[in-house]
Amino acid sequence: MNRSAEVVEDGKLLIPAPNDVEALVRRIPKGRLTTQGELRRELAKAAGVEAACPLTTGIFLRLVAEASEEDAAAGKKRVAPWWRVVRDDGKLWDKAPGGMAEQARRLREEGVEVALKRGVPHVAVRTGMLP
Repeated sequence: MNRSAEVVEDGKLLIPAPNDVEALVRRIPKGRLTTQGELRRELAKAAGVEAACPLTTGIFLRLVAEASEEDAAAGKKRVAPWWRVVRDDGKLWDKAPGGMAEQARRLREEGVEVALKRGVPHVAVRTGMLP
């Protein structure tokens, strides 16, 4: 893993590399989901630190999603399935390429049930969703 860590209070906080975020996203099988929190926990665990920075992990997740869409537009068949990552509460992310509607469409294509909760698309989440 290509990473750096900085001391935060009594522990260390991982500032993940975009490639590490992409590698985890690529591990999520079709029809399965993971949360942003699970991505951070897995990144931190692999680095041997207490936590991964939520801000940089989120930024890099968005970069992975945008790069994935560029790859798909260029004709690549195997892209990082960014749409399989949801917020910790199951809410789809509005800053995803194409917004929540596009993420919901892709999830439904894979057989994932997407429901409206107060008018916002959500999925049911449970712990341990990363393979």
